Amino acid sequence: MTGLDLSSNELTGDIPSEIGLLQELHALNLSHNHFSGSIPRSFSNLKMIESMDLSYNELSGRIPLELSELNYLAIFNVSYNDLLGPVPNSGQFANFDENNYRGNPLLCGPPVLKNCRSDLPPPLPTTPAEEDESAIDKVAFNWSFAASYVAVILGLMAILLLNSYWRRQWFLLVDACIDSSCFYFLYKLAFYQRRLGQS
Repeated sequence: MTGLDLSSNELTGDIPSEIGLLQELHALNLSHNHFSGSIPRSFSNLKMIESMDLSYNELSGRIPLELSELNYLAIFNVSYNDLLGPVPNSGQFANFDENNYRGNPLLCGPPVLKNCRSDLPPPLPTTPAEEDESAIDKVAFNWSFAASYVAVILGLMAILLLNSYWRRQWFLLVDACIDSSCFYFLYKLAFYQRRLGQS
């Protein structure tokens, strides 16, 4: 047997470690199932394997470092699982990049461009629902700001309508502002006319 394709079969449970006994296997595709548990260490016995696709499952734990001994491995995909820890970076694994590990936010190392030395867990990717929530927050903020502005203006108008002393003071302030701004405008106009007359 040179190839084993069990993809898209809704298989569950742990991946059978006995698959590692199929030493003449060249291609293994277990993608798009519901396998859980870890990647079996026995897969390091698949010395002739060229393609291994374990993507779109529910695998957890670390990628076994022993897999870096697979010298013919050209295609390796573990995207969209729950794997964590450092990614092997020797042997054939030096040729793989973050596209081979997508959807595993807890993986780290040079291939996924995340430092393993940090004690903090990496941030989870934002989902479209979270982006929608932030957009809703901005809309809510804008509406609440507008409502507050209108409430302050209506409050000032009510105070000015009900209290004659404050109404009088308000109009005196507005009159003073108009006078000072008109005076300032006339002063600047005369200043510029004088400068134009001199040139």
